[in-house]
Amino acid sequence: MTIFLQSLDYQLWHIIVNGPRMPTRTIDGVVSPKPENEYNDNDFRMLQLNSKAKHVLFCAVGPNEFNRISSCDSAKQIWDLLEVTYEGTNQVKESKISMLVHEYELFIMHDNESISDMFTRFTTIINSLKNLGKSYSNQELVRKILRCLPKSWIPKVTAIEEAKDLSTLPLEQLLGSLMTHETTMKNHEMKNVKHFQNFFIKKSEPKMSCNYCGRLGHVSTSCVYRNNRYYGKTRKIWVPKGTFVTNTQEPKFIWVPKV
Repeated sequence: MTIFLQSLDYQLWHIIVNGPRMPTRTIDGVVSPKPENEYNDNDFRMLQLNSKAKHVLFCAVGPNEFNRISSCDSAKQIWDLLEVTYEGTNQVKESKISMLVHEYELFIMHDNESISDMFTRFTTIINSLKNLGKSYSNQELVRKILRCLPKSWIPKVTAIEEAKDLSTLPLEQLLGSLMTHETTMKNHEMKNVKHFQNFFIKKSEPKMSCNYCGRLGHVSTSCVYRNNRYYGKTRKIWVPKGTFVTNTQEPKFIWVPKV
């Protein structure tokens, strides 16, 4: 909202924060409000800015908030009322700041959390504190990010502390360096996983087949059809050569239904 008001007219924000300057006159050392018929162009300009600021604030709120601020005479009164409504009194602000500072101090990177997600959570806390008037220097933020990383990142943290000047290292540059290292670590882990998977994969054994019954999974010496004379409901008989089409090579035993 601040940026929007300043983009319209920078004096709007000045009027909202400090209040409008009402036209006055001094007669015999006594300051009194100036009558409207004595207003000059500068006086009209200041009054117009106050009305413009009120109009912008009225358009930015909903019906419930409008009923709450419609009776205010100046843009400063409207802003102060909205500020107390949404941010609370000074006591409420201090309580919120205390909670956020506690969350900031205990901030750590979660297991299986990416650098991008961690940085998003961290930025949310920092922005909330900044909106309440509490801010940290860039060096403090950089050191906090390095402290919140897990133990597996200690070599990278040490390398950054030795190679970079933390007092001038931008937070965005630190984020890029950590994300690059994260990508390298993931690629290395994927290669290790594939290596161990290939190492422990058992080679497929050749499938054996029975020369007697033609089935897979056993050899003729352990074939139940050959060793068990009355297996199932069939019996084995000797058939001379050339008796059946399937018996064209030599005489052999075949299975036929029982009579």
